[in-house]
Amino acid sequence: MAQNPSKPDRFPPAMPLRAIAAVVSLTLLLVPFTSRAVTTERADELRNVANARSLGMGSAFRATGLGADALLGNPAAMALFPAYRIEGTGAVDPRNKEGYLGISLADSSSGRLAMGVDYHWLSLGRGGARTKSSYSTLGAALPLGQSLLIGLSGHYLRLNGQSRFANSVTMDAGLIFRLSEQLSLGVSGHNLIDTDNVELTRYFSGHVAYVGPSVVVAFDMRGDFETRDSSVFTYNTGAEYIVDQTIPLRVGYTYDGFQRVSRVTVGAGFLSPGGGGVDLAYQHDLGGLNGRMLALTLRLLVN
Repeated sequence: MAQNPSKPDRFPPAMPLRAIAAVVSLTLLLVPFTSRAVTTERADELRNVANARSLGMGSAFRATGLGADALLGNPAAMALFPAYRIEGTGAVDPRNKEGYLGISLADSSSGRLAMGVDYHWLSLGRGGARTKSSYSTLGAALPLGQSLLIGLSGHYLRLNGQSRFANSVTMDAGLIFRLSEQLSLGVSGHNLIDTDNVELTRYFSGHVAYVGPSVVVAFDMRGDFETRDSSVFTYNTGAEYIVDQTIPLRVGYTYDGFQRVSRVTVGAGFLSPGGGGVDLAYQHDLGGLNGRMLALTLRLLVN
């Protein structure tokens, strides 16, 4: 069965919380585009971190709400489906000698407020540009009625390298509109606090997903209007089909606007009757740095 829990039986009263929704909306729309432009080829490093399920779907996951990595996408998606999730992910690119290890926990079943925490250790870059990074995230999400969800997350990045250093805090904000029980539409703003670090430049995302009992289809678009002199867009799309409610098969495609390369992804997994599972994914770059990313995620889900 797809990890698509039914719609929550209760939602918090909308009236006292409309002010919160207004704050999130204003944050997304009115955070000034005042950061100075930064010229870098690696501003997207942290934007591509995801678990193996999301990677197998071309990293199109921000509107699905099916993984604890919602913390790294649109935090509002944590509250889409009530569950307690624990995930551990390891990913490596043996060609470029990059990779990351991460653990994520998200709880949207214990109360009205969904909360999550995530920690990733990353090895990124090559040669003198190689860095060792710790990336920590704490987030919360809240449903306002049956069709609107809001979320906020804070990030702390500590990065050490021969040519780069960061010790910075920033935040994301997101909205999810539930158009039906299966169809969701979302918008999110990322790195809204200016840190002057090229790894944490500001960008925005729009995303849509259909989450059915055995089929998931998703599309994400990211827009960066500051890092370069012209706007940079990245597109992600992917699909999942679950065979016999046990074996998920995934395929995805990404166009990376920073490196101007395409990526194709495939993935598979196993869903245990008790709610746990394992996911595998492979990402193949068509040009650019010719990356070959392999990812493994172990996950536990309790409805």
